[in-house]
Amino acid sequence: MTRLLAAIRAFFQGDAHADRVVPPTGFTARLTVFAATVMTFLAVFALALSLATGRLAQQWGSELARSSTVRISAPSDQVEAQTAAALRVLQTTEGVASARALSSQEQQALLEPFFGPDVPVDSLPVPQLIEVVEARSGFDPQGLRLRLQAEVPGAILDDHTRWRRPLVRAATRIRALGLLSLLLIGAAMAAMITLAANAALAANAQVISVLRLVGATDHFIAAAFVRRFTLRALTGALIGTLAGMGAILLLPAAQAEGGFLTGLGFRGAHWLWPLVLPPVAGGVAYLATSGAARRILRGLT
Repeated sequence: MTRLLAAIRAFFQGDAHADRVVPPTGFTARLTVFAATVMTFLAVFALALSLATGRLAQQWGSELARSSTVRISAPSDQVEAQTAAALRVLQTTEGVASARALSSQEQQALLEPFFGPDVPVDSLPVPQLIEVVEARSGFDPQGLRLRLQAEVPGAILDDHTRWRRPLVRAATRIRALGLLSLLLIGAAMAAMITLAANAALAANAQVISVLRLVGATDHFIAAAFVRRFTLRALTGALIGTLAGMGAILLLPAAQAEGGFLTGLGFRGAHWLWPLVLPPVAGGVAYLATSGAARRILRGLT
């Protein structure tokens, strides 16, 4: 650990003589900083979208998993009796925390987004709904269906399985797409930094030849380029990360009426994840520049 810290300290302190090999300004400097800034900015948004979407899907899935619905479809003169029978079955079912029949006002509120506020629930053949809240241990849906089928012919249990499965699939795919986006962003940044390093090395081919004549090793020359480009990428990544986090702060907070379009930012400890991006960007720049420097220097031999 001590050697690693010493190596990192020496890397950031650098060598004043070696630093003169790489021009401090110019096209390559601007390209490296710009590429790192833009790519890290996009990476912050890809990370935020992946985390927020997974969080929302998990929240929706857990809410659906804790609740179920029993639908009573029966002739109007039997609805009340079958509702009471279904409630008795639910109250004696292990794993059911509570069960209650929705009032006509509550059912009207559920239909209002689709049919408007004046839907005549009482005069329509709308099934009676019973809200079932599961206990922490949960219940056996298949066993409950069999009991309801035997004792309440018009009762149908919906445990929201068909709603949970698409959410789980969507969350998995979005996380995978977010990871793929981060990998592509890192690859694009590595490519642009490699191009900038190649341009800088090619532009300084005569300087490199002179340095070799006076005894400079390829390791000395490559270290100068690697350090300079890594620090440029790290600086750009810090700017991009701060800008991305600032933009995330400007997004609207989670609101019930906003649905999926709000609450896409970071929450709690998730705000620490963007801080990982600058060191990762610096590592990508280090590896990309090291490879480019070795290839160019072998070609100039």
